[in-house]
Amino acid sequence: MGNVIWNIKSFHGLSVAEIYAILKIRQEVFVVEQTCHYLDADGSDEKALHIWAEMEGDIVAYCRIFDGNIKYREPSIGRVLTKPSARKLGLGRELMRLALETIENRFGSSEVRISAQDYLQKFYSEFGFCNTGKSYLEDDIPHTEMLRS
Repeated sequence: MGNVIWNIKSFHGLSVAEIYAILKIRQEVFVVEQTCHYLDADGSDEKALHIWAEMEGDIVAYCRIFDGNIKYREPSIGRVLTKPSARKLGLGRELMRLALETIENRFGSSEVRISAQDYLQKFYSEFGFCNTGKSYLEDDIPHTEMLRS
């Protein structure tokens, strides 16, 4: 695969083509791959900063981040994904490093709360996230709330 280009934009800074590509990859991963029927366009995108990696014109990694008092008291990261064909390239780790760095630089916080799919808890713990003890089903997928302080 080619070079990776990283992007960070507010919702209002996104082009129509970028919004379409973001919604498409989120549906590919969260709705089709994970066979989870839910409303991905949840009304929160307008409040988020969107971070993604492109390779050869395709989005291969993505997440959205929020300042505090939007999803949680603390800033948060959500909709974290890596395109199936781009997994094992380290893009997920680079995405998390960039998201955490962006939260620290733009929102002035190292404290971050996430809702993690249970099978990814070990991955998130590599970035200092700890299980808060709050586990739940979200769209029929086991999740655990995790906090980085």
